[in-house]
Amino acid sequence: MRLVIAEDNVLLREGLQLLLTTVGHEVVAVAGSGPEVVPTLLEHRPDAAILDVRLPPGFRDEGLRAAIQARKLLPGLPILVLSQYVEETYAAELLAEGAAGIGYLLKDRVARVSEFQEALERVAAGGTALDPEVVSQLLTRRDPLDALTPREREVLSLMAQGLDNTTIAATLVITERSVSKHVGNIFGKLGLPPDEAGDRRVRAVLAFLEAGD
Repeated sequence: MRLVIAEDNVLLREGLQLLLTTVGHEVVAVAGSGPEVVPTLLEHRPDAAILDVRLPPGFRDEGLRAAIQARKLLPGLPILVLSQYVEETYAAELLAEGAAGIGYLLKDRVARVSEFQEALERVAAGGTALDPEVVSQLLTRRDPLDALTPREREVLSLMAQGLDNTTIAATLVITERSVSKHVGNIFGKLGLPPDEAGDRRVRAVLAFLEAGD
């Protein structure tokens, strides 16, 4: 997989490069500041990008803004965003235009190599990967989810992390049939009608992300 990394911390950037190249990926370019990101992505058109939320010169949301702009110029570009802390507004804004091929992880997750690789591969394949800590904080603060049972909230939490029904069933030690029933209940309680694209999983995740805006 051809990758672009945008990270101003030299140690983390080099660590990411080493990790990714070791497992067979190619880092085609790196960027150390917000203004560099979009031109670099346009030049190299990678298979996926890994961006820090906060980049120079302002160390505020330069990486996030670059990610949003890049997705407009390169529709569908898979982007995995890294953040030092849980920043709910950033997660919601990033996903507002569509969650396919989007990931949002805390930087601590990078040290868990297998989880980080799995999240990157899921995002590159067009899936969604949200850090469990991000999901946890969002779930505890969204009033529209009050109608969900504790089990339904567990299922939605795992859905938000990008897991499919089979993996959710194995994680919760329940049957896939039970998972399907819970997912259907979630859709109903969140007011998500059937659609031809079968995209209600993404819309369910967005429902609680947008509810607090």
